[in-house]
Amino acid sequence: MARPKSDDKRNAILSAATRVFSERGLGASTSAISAAAGVAEGTLFIYFKTKDELLNALYREIKLELADAMMSSFPRKKNLQTRLRHIWDRFTEWGIANPQHSRVLTQLQVSDRLTPESLQAGSAPFAEIAAMARDAIAQHIIRDIPLEFIAASMETATHNTMRFMAAHPDHADDYRAIGFEMFWRGIVKKESAS
Repeated sequence: MARPKSDDKRNAILSAATRVFSERGLGASTSAISAAAGVAEGTLFIYFKTKDELLNALYREIKLELADAMMSSFPRKKNLQTRLRHIWDRFTEWGIANPQHSRVLTQLQVSDRLTPESLQAGSAPFAEIAAMARDAIAQHIIRDIPLEFIAASMETATHNTMRFMAAHPDHADDYRAIGFEMFWRGIVKKESAS
């Protein structure tokens, strides 16, 4: 009879994978991850049959964590700019607080290792944000730009903002505000700009 799996070991493996992939990239070996987790390499494969399965599980975990951070206290009844600013602020706060997670998520999103199921699971918690953007396009508040391009532009802009925030912590709030203003002015229709 097989021993039941431990959530603590699974979490230790995912945490170690985050550290190792952040430092060495996605090409890092499973033996390095096992060593960082304090488990035998065979133990890693009890929890994740392949490295790709580990990568996909890690992607889903990080995306859920990010969604929780971004959607916590989401101001649903406020105007679009306020709601987007909330998302921006929460994303940058999460990225500054979790730089390893942020680096690994960026690597995973450009890799070819994610399954369609993982990509779907990763985008599901952000459905409300996508619907909000579609509504804003339909109402002619923001420009008619493909949602994927808006999301990619926001991600790039937040990463640049986080880089400046981390390098200049005394001016982090200023950079967060400047970054958002630049992003907002890039997507809003001219007559809607504040």
